[in-house]
Amino acid sequence: MATLHSCIFCRIIKGEIPSYKVFESSKVYAFLDINPLSEGHTLVIPKYHAAKVHELPDDYLAEILPAAKKIALALGATPDDTFQYNLLQNNGALAHQVVPHVHFHVIPKPNEDEGLGVGWPQKESNFDALKASHAKILASLENKL
Repeated sequence: MATLHSCIFCRIIKGEIPSYKVFESSKVYAFLDINPLSEGHTLVIPKYHAAKVHELPDDYLAEILPAAKKIALALGATPDDTFQYNLLQNNGALAHQVVPHVHFHVIPKPNEDEGLGVGWPQKESNFDALKASHAKILASLENKL
């Protein structure tokens, strides 16, 4: 597990590791991914070290999506829908998170060959199982909110 002192993203925020910064606020830092899936692939990270979204204070989380939106607009997002992109965020190694610091990827999808390729292995619906899952989540939410 990366610590605040060894985390590559924390070191980028501190300027110990160079980056191509595209946006910065008091709580968010955004920079170009060094292994991009397409031109403009940007990482948006909080300046607070947390491995997973549920560990991040709400005030940091509240600034991340507006920053990601600004990045998407800067990359070419318009109301005419010609610019397409993925907004990706993973939590934990099994969920494909490589750097244990919350980060969102803004990944332009200019064509079928560039950008994020996603395989989504859907399961067949079982409405009894969905009903049980729904009840479990609602009960848990009542205790958390």
